[in-house]
Amino acid sequence: MPRGVAIPEVRQQLFAAVERVITRDGPSKLSGRAVTSEAGVATGLLHAHFADMDDFLAAYAVDRSFVVSAAAAALPERAGTGSVAENLCDAVLATPPATIGVLLRLLAARPELPERVRAVLGDTTAGLDAIENAAATYLTAEQRLGRVAAAADPAALGLALVGALHYLVLTSAAESDVHARVARTIVALVEAVTTATPH
Repeated sequence: MPRGVAIPEVRQQLFAAVERVITRDGPSKLSGRAVTSEAGVATGLLHAHFADMDDFLAAYAVDRSFVVSAAAAALPERAGTGSVAENLCDAVLATPPATIGVLLRLLAARPELPERVRAVLGDTTAGLDAIENAAATYLTAEQRLGRVAAAADPAALGLALVGALHYLVLTSAAESDVHARVARTIVALVEAVTTATPH
């Protein structure tokens, strides 16, 4: 690329490139050259925007963790409206499964990254923590409204939900398969604890 030519949204261009590299080759093959080559930009561009590769990957992890967190944040506000299962499905599947899968693989390969994400976004936002926390908070609110049984354990249900999501995004090839199986799992999890008539 000629010198002096501005590249719009260069950070997001590099972030999309790192996702493609991880999806195709795995996190062990990550390098600055691999990312810039995938993005189709000069090798030095990454270092023009980030201190080093660790700084770049931390910025990527923060960005994508924020996306996941923002998608889940509105879930507790939906208590008392619509279907409990549908509300959970909407929040859990708001972020593309492929994005979640790449983020999880990167966080597992780079154990220092979750702490850097927490330092920026807070204690419950790295990886799937945001979804787990939002689901537990939402189910607790529904419990208070009588739409979820008093005997239910919202924290355990939130953990089971993200456990299923974690497994599926890392093992399923097709996004449609992830959506269908996550939805089926959520329905099965909440069917036994939702009440037919709120108190």
